Amino acid sequence: MTAKDVILNGLADAVVEGDEGKCVEFANKALENNIDAYEAVIKGCAHGMRIVSDKYEKREMFVLEILLAARAMQGAVDVLRPYVKVEEIKVTGKVAIAVVLGDIHDIGKNIVKLLLETAGLIVFDLGRDVLPEALQDKVRAENVDLVALSALMTTSMMEMKEDVKLLKGEFPNIKIMVGGAPVSQEFCDSIGADGYADNASEAIRVSQKLISGEGGKKCQQMI
Repeated sequence: MTAKDVILNGLADAVVEGDEGKCVEFANKALENNIDAYEAVIKGCAHGMRIVSDKYEKREMFVLEILLAARAMQGAVDVLRPYVKVEEIKVTGKVAIAVVLGDIHDIGKNIVKLLLETAGLIVFDLGRDVLPEALQDKVRAENVDLVALSALMTTSMMEMKEDVKLLKGEFPNIKIMVGGAPVSQEFCDSIGADGYADNASEAIRVSQKLISGEGGKKCQQMI
């Protein structure tokens, strides 16, 4: 295992442990060892959060531990963000992100927002339990390229269908990405959304693909 691997793995482990001090320490080590800052975010921080998400789905971690992991990751990202090279960001654009109406679970949304901002995107966070009309107003006011919708309950995810219908009705060219624990590729296809991401790190790739026009007509999961 190389020194680079040790640092990236250490960063991911620190996120999983929710150890903000250790996250900051490994983030600084990454810079000291000339590890690309964006790579450290994706292969260190985002990889750690993916492990956390998997553990949460298996009921091996709980909400408090996820919050600690997210705060720890924020500490590392704050160190790394100023060193992310602009030329590494393939696509820039504007994203409106929200948790759909009837759902107040915003942990996943907050993590995705953080990573999208790190990837150079302008992110408008509408919060949780968001009315479809609020999304419509934001897209109109800010000329948004992509809307990212999150739901953590099977009951609330049906609101995504209404959001997609309303937004596509007024903005035929708008791209819409969906995600959240109960959401699937099949559901994405069925409601006419453009992209699906099943974790925070993949949300970056999906967003970039959709904004660049590579997403195609069918809802796609870009890995």
